[in-house]
Amino acid sequence: MLNLCFMSLIIFMIATIVMILSTFLSKKKNSDREKLSPFECGFNPFNSSRLPFSIRFFLIAIIFLIFDVEIALILPMIVSFKASNMMIWTSTNFIFIMVLIIGLYHEWNQGSLNWSF
Repeated sequence: MLNLCFMSLIIFMIATIVMILSTFLSKKKNSDREKLSPFECGFNPFNSSRLPFSIRFFLIAIIFLIFDVEIALILPMIVSFKASNMMIWTSTNFIFIMVLIIGLYHEWNQGSLNWSF
């Protein structure tokens, strides 16, 4: 137990030293206006390089990623059908799919799935 605490302390100290060194070594010394501005073929930029981003699109992308990961969790359940107890497998899958359906209903109820403006 003492050995584990000692090793954890050493790892923490090494990580802290590396993070402190990286902050000091990665600082840019020269902050010139020309170097920090975006490059557009030698001309001054006509408008801002930061375009507004649709929050609605971001929410749809996050919802897609969440449900995509959950589909990736459902696929191994189909393969494990024969190797597991039927009652436990059914109850586990039922609870998991009910959580997905409740989450989908919540997103639908909040209006996050409506693409109309």
